[in-house]
Amino acid sequence: MTDTVIRPLRESDIPAADRIFRLAFGTFLGLQDPLQFFGDADYIRTRLRADPSAAFAADANGELVGSNFVANWGSVGVFGPLTIRPDFWDKGIAKQLLKSTMEYFTKLGTRHIGLFTWAHSPKHLGLYQKFGFWPRFLTAIMTKRLVAEAPKADQTTPLDKNTTSMQWSGYSELATAEDRRECLNRCRNLTNAIYDGLDLQLEINSVNSQRLGDTVLLWEDGNDIGEKGGRILIGLAICHCGAGTEAGSGICYIKFGDVFSRPNSAMYFDRHIDACETFAKGQGLSRLVAGVNTGRHEAYRKLLLRGFRTEIQGVVMDRPNEPGYNNPETYLIDDWR
Repeated sequence: MTDTVIRPLRESDIPAADRIFRLAFGTFLGLQDPLQFFGDADYIRTRLRADPSAAFAADANGELVGSNFVANWGSVGVFGPLTIRPDFWDKGIAKQLLKSTMEYFTKLGTRHIGLFTWAHSPKHLGLYQKFGFWPRFLTAIMTKRLVAEAPKADQTTPLDKNTTSMQWSGYSELATAEDRRECLNRCRNLTNAIYDGLDLQLEINSVNSQRLGDTVLLWEDGNDIGEKGGRILIGLAICHCGAGTEAGSGICYIKFGDVFSRPNSAMYFDRHIDACETFAKGQGLSRLVAGVNTGRHEAYRKLLLRGFRTEIQGVVMDRPNEPGYNNPETYLIDDWR
């Protein structure tokens, strides 16, 4: 018997919560040393500090035995990692964490909720189905090794910061609060065009304030696409870089990225990946990691053609049982782990 209490996760819980996170996943995956799971990447500290009100702790008999995190993306909500200390598995604690998590989503008014889990685990699927989540498409966590080499004559060159019609910049380069507010509004307009109410400003601000990496912004001259008013934001990619972030050593990890929904979005997507590769190399990183739901067939296919290979594969579960923004022609990168 356990006396379980669900409460907010606190800063002082980070070491214990991090250990449980690694131990739980490492044990489930059968690692020889479970605590080595995920290396020097950091999911617990970064997610707690991104939004302390959206982090939950489970205490059993007075000690921390589990945690869960919510990512508020406006009309879309994602939760995880939900982890329970292995010696407390199958005691109903995950259900209690999920109950508090769903109550939190209700307060937010979230319209579409999702998670990433292991496709081969009936136990995981069964737990989430009890809360109205249903498995849909596989999600591939893909990686590409970055090699500094001169481009061949028949290859597209990496996107420099300045080209004839497109430029990229980092959100961290914006010097004033007014500039940042204007940029966040443009980012919101970009994501809203993909899915009504989708808003990544909490993730952008978290990466910036915690210095976890940067948000790569892709711009095009409005005159080149028949619109007045100067530069048009046509892509964003929220990137974690290196150890102590959700990436890990040597890695640039695109947590979320999308491009403007236009007839030439395939070309924009290509150029945005070019910009991310250039950014990652500039940070001295050797691998680019991106997640893509295979329901977004064209984006998945494009990453394969560009040399990305699947490193981890799972399934996303959605509530309600609808595709959300996971449509074949939506060029969007994300990772719901």
